[in-house]
This record gives sequence, C-alpha cells and structure tokens, in this order.
Amino acid sequence: MNRWYGKVLGLVAGTLLFRPNPLFGALIGTLIGHAFDRDWFKLAKDNPYRVFDLTSDATDAEVDQAYRKLISQYHPDRYHDAAPELREQAESKARELNSAYDRIKTLRKRRG
Repeated sequence: MNRWYGKVLGLVAGTLLFRPNPLFGALIGTLIGHAFDRDWFKLAKDNPYRVFDLTSDATDAEVDQAYRKLISQYHPDRYHDAAPELREQAESKARELNSAYDRIKTLRKRRG
C-alpha cells in the first residue's frame, strides 16, 4: 500500500512557504512529500522493506509474496550449473533477502 499523506502535506507546506510563486512551491513540496512517502530518506540498511521495494505500511501478505517471488528468482540452487561469479552473486542476494525478511518479521513481532 502506498502512502499519500506526505504528498498532500508537502503540497500545502510548499504552497504556503513559497508565496511569491505558489505553483513552484507546490511542485517542490509534492516532490519532497513523495520522497518521504517512498522512504527515500532512510538508509538502505535501516529499511529492510527497500530490498523488496515495499514501504513499511505493507501487509504481511505483501511482504511474504515479495519475499517468495524474489527468493525463487535468486535462490542459489537455481544457479548450481552457472558460472561461479553468477552463483556467488545469487548466494549474496539470497543472504540479503533472508536477512531483510528476518528483520521485518522481528520488527513486526515487537510492534504488535
């Protein structure tokens, strides 16, 4: 689920702050609000949802679906006959996916 309230607040704040040119302010505010909605200002290590191209508002089903899709794509067993470099990249990506998925599950247990 995509957040939308950052765009709306950015639009209003930009319009009010740039009174000489409210259209420019609205555009800048909306862009900054979009960046906040997509969690662009958080570091990738701090945000495990970024690995799955999701926001923190994603449901458990969305997280599970994204994890299954990506892990089936990058699972090292699919690359057992591939070049060693490709196999190592797949193993690295699978480790990253598993780590992010575990981190999301841990965060959600703490939250509720």
